[in-house]
Amino acid sequence: MKVFGVIPARYGSTRFPGKPLVKIKGKELITWVIDGARQAKLVDQVLVATDDQRIAEVVVRSGVQAIMTDSDLPSGSDRIWAAVRNQPCDVILNIQGDEPLITGGLVDALVRPMLEDPHLEMATLAHPLSSEELVSENSVKVIVNQRSEALYFSRFPIPYSRLKPTQGFCSLKHIGMYAYRKTFLERYCAAPQAEIEQAESLEQLRALYLGARIKVISVNQKSWGVDTPEDVAKIEQLLGDRA
Repeated sequence: MKVFGVIPARYGSTRFPGKPLVKIKGKELITWVIDGARQAKLVDQVLVATDDQRIAEVVVRSGVQAIMTDSDLPSGSDRIWAAVRNQPCDVILNIQGDEPLITGGLVDALVRPMLEDPHLEMATLAHPLSSEELVSENSVKVIVNQRSEALYFSRFPIPYSRLKPTQGFCSLKHIGMYAYRKTFLERYCAAPQAEIEQAESLEQLRALYLGARIKVISVNQKSWGVDTPEDVAKIEQLLGDRA
């Protein structure tokens, strides 16, 4: 079974234009993500899907292939499908381009259930949630069923409770990475955006709307994304001596 890891990197982020090229400890954000993804042992190839030639040039210097895609695609998953639809692969990973703390261990944890269960359409990662993250709209929350499958994702605190929540209560913080069976990603990208997806601006809600079973793998390692320019200093502190 062949596994491709694809990093979508769009230049025109609404909250942070040019984000993939921002320097973190002297190295572009997209390069940090590439370096982390390439540590994975269960991924056969890492690619970057981008709409910007400046990003593509940095990607090629980092030693991986850059595939140009349309700027008007509605989500990272649609960008990934445009890049790999004709590639010979069975499982496709969406490795978010704004997660500089990503490691090969996290990527392999995402791949593993897709290799173990050939009927699984999709998987993602999450970790325990703090009280601060519970109320932050920049932290996406997920609640799961007894089989660790996603019930719903939201930017708002879920589920609503009359009790005062302690820490994350029964939510987890979603890590923005996905594994797709290639056949499901094709169906996903052929479908229009769902209203719940547009309302929350969360692409994984299209998959739930289509009835997909999304396995949520709980991990202890936290991963912080770069959402705004203010996040850069925090990420540099978390990276410590890494270079």
